[in-house]
Amino acid sequence: MTAHIRPFTPADLDALIALTLAAFEPVFVSFERIDYTDAIGLLQKSGRKFEFPVEWGLDLQTEQHLCVAEADGKIAGFIAYEFHEDETGEVYFLAVHPEYQNQGIGTELNLFALDRLKEGGAKLAVVATGGDESHAPARRSYEKAGYTGLPLVRYYKYL
Repeated sequence: MTAHIRPFTPADLDALIALTLAAFEPVFVSFERIDYTDAIGLLQKSGRKFEFPVEWGLDLQTEQHLCVAEADGKIAGFIAYEFHEDETGEVYFLAVHPEYQNQGIGTELNLFALDRLKEGGAKLAVVATGGDESHAPARRSYEKAGYTGLPLVRYYKYL
């Protein structure tokens, strides 16, 4: 399926929130299973970007770019990316509504963002995602777009 990708507008916000909640339901279940639901709030308070636009860390007033993919007259997915001064760019967030997953929209969004980053002078693009099963679709999408995964383990412990 081919999607039309365009910049985010404020009128898209409610649809993006609903889309994200639907797309991330497996992640929320995974976090509940390991009893780490409070970790999201703690990471937010520390200033670390972790989850969703506006409510979950994406500042729409900065140099971050947010684009949506439309299919069948609906917002099917979105991607958020940012340029850094060191000739790198970073994808902060990607989500595709479950009804549109496994149809190439995530890859299309990734390739769109990578093209914009390259056009903007970035020489390296970076993205991070979870290593658990609930993040497997994201990893597949990044790999289809040409990213190479490098081993990394980040540990968290409640104190």
